[in-house]
Amino acid sequence: MDNPEIIWQPCNESKKSSNLSQFIELVNQRHSKSIKTEYQDIWDWSVTNVESFWSLIWDFSEIKGHKGSKISENIGLMPGARFFPDAKLNYAENLLRAPNNSVAIEEFREDGLSNSLSRKELECKALQMAGWLKSKGIEKGDRVCAYMPNCSETIITMLATSAVGAIFSSCSSDFGIDGVIDRFEQIAPKILVAANGYLYNGKIIERSDEIKTISKRLPCLEQIIVVDYISSTKSSDHFPNFNTVFQSDPLVDYVLCEFNDPLYIVFSSGTTGKPKCITHSIGGVLIQHAKEHLLHINLTEKQKLFYFTTCGWMMWNWLVGSLFCKSSIILYEGSPFHPNPEHLWRIAEKSEVNVFGTSAKYIDALSKSNVVPKKHFQLRNLGIICSTGSPLSPDSYDYILNNIKSDIQIASISGGTDLLSCFVLSNPLSPVTRGEIQCRALGMNVDIFNENGKSLVNEEGELVCKTPFPSMPIKFWNDQNDRKYREAYFEKFLGIWHHGDWAKITERGTIVIYGRSDATLNPSGVRIGTAEIYNTVEKLEEIVECLVIAQNWNNDVRIVLFLKLKNDFKLTQQLEEKVVNQIKTNLTQRHVPAKLIAVPDIPRTRSGKITELAVRDIVHGKEIKNKEALANPEALSHFANIPALSKD
Repeated sequence: MDNPEIIWQPCNESKKSSNLSQFIELVNQRHSKSIKTEYQDIWDWSVTNVESFWSLIWDFSEIKGHKGSKISENIGLMPGARFFPDAKLNYAENLLRAPNNSVAIEEFREDGLSNSLSRKELECKALQMAGWLKSKGIEKGDRVCAYMPNCSETIITMLATSAVGAIFSSCSSDFGIDGVIDRFEQIAPKILVAANGYLYNGKIIERSDEIKTISKRLPCLEQIIVVDYISSTKSSDHFPNFNTVFQSDPLVDYVLCEFNDPLYIVFSSGTTGKPKCITHSIGGVLIQHAKEHLLHINLTEKQKLFYFTTCGWMMWNWLVGSLFCKSSIILYEGSPFHPNPEHLWRIAEKSEVNVFGTSAKYIDALSKSNVVPKKHFQLRNLGIICSTGSPLSPDSYDYILNNIKSDIQIASISGGTDLLSCFVLSNPLSPVTRGEIQCRALGMNVDIFNENGKSLVNEEGELVCKTPFPSMPIKFWNDQNDRKYREAYFEKFLGIWHHGDWAKITERGTIVIYGRSDATLNPSGVRIGTAEIYNTVEKLEEIVECLVIAQNWNNDVRIVLFLKLKNDFKLTQQLEEKVVNQIKTNLTQRHVPAKLIAVPDIPRTRSGKITELAVRDIVHGKEIKNKEALANPEALSHFANIPALSKD
């Protein structure tokens, strides 16, 4: 029997005053409806009245531009549908609207330095840099790239690029040379903005030599400018300093672009080959983020949104997009645990953050460090904690309520680089149930399919989206005839977006995600989500984290569980039995691994996701072609040629 444990409930007053309630009133007025302030009702309307919904989002959010005469064309095709095909707008102009003295950006560094920019100052700097780009011949459709930390200069570069109608792409400073080349070489940028170094875990990491090498390996570059982010003994005199861009005359007029013109090129993780260059549209990103920030997160003017991210993860794009709401964004560059595990909460208190965003792995690491932020910090303004990157375990919900804030809305959200937004996330009208994501996103016709394309309720299956949405990629860069694009999303279920998550929708409309479906275990034909095992095993005090794969074995597969143990523990027979009993007790006998193996580290992508597929490939003797995609590629060596996994 379904017996949900409700851990947060919005009060009637907050529901009534929410942006979403105001939007529902507008729907009722414009379309003579009587939709109540119940989330499921407005979601149903949004996915059955696709054109009316997205048209109203444009009006409600007050997007600046020419809306055009058509809301969509080819709406029955996926791929192929286009939204607002004759609309004209500029992304930077929308994010920089209402230039005043309110704070736009507060930025903090690991070494304690901080800075802030008002909306007026941000606009001024962005338009000066846009003038500089124009003077260098940068036009609509050209690519400008950043090899940068998470700082205001990166945002200024993005805004200046979009102001002139060019395309922005970024890698964080922790990428090595090959990782940068693998990405930027494919899109041939004319301009590169790079920092001479960055900070992490108490260390200063130089990047001057890397910049020089990149300049030689990217002959397409016409100009490199360097941000002196660190004090360095190495000279950057070979390249102009970033501050020279502010000596230019500012751009007078934003370049009007089409809704479906490219804005960003973002990259897949690239753990199985060169990263895919996923190209997102100006209008698709703008309207999707406006919907999510205003209606789902309930962000309002002058509120403060923090997300722990780098500019190599799509959550950076999501964070920056909230400037459209006339809110403030908080940036942090460095390790979240330096100089101590409370560091980010000190920033949250100082900046009076309203929305705190992070990864599920960060919450888990806090829990294992026994950190209790509510003992040391006043978080009166904090109303929502967002978590993404991997499924948020039920225990992490408990940790947040018990140790951070007891009356907080936990917004587990999920989508990805592929759509630069969310398929499932939070809303201000519904309760939060422990271990579950609140809702499917408005306008996103999300469902769960079995292998035959049949809809499932309260059963695990493939997460799909059945109708088009504005932030579908417009293409993969250099993808002839859109072959890779179609293969990525539309081959499994014809005309349906197949996302690759293994998930369940409950009869109450909440969602549980069990991990990537391509990493799903399938022993004896029974599919098992990896997150189920992680959530159970990582409760044990001896375990830091774990990774599970299916190894080909005797014409079937067997489950192999790799364990990263705390320093004081070894994988004894007694601990193995404890792990097995934990799985048997909380899951089923089918979940019990055939092999348990201790490893010193577990490989992960640069956005913090563990990489089951890379480990599975290396266990099966396959070459990992793009180790640069990993944050800790050296960890892969622990998984090669393990005697316990030999068939001999």
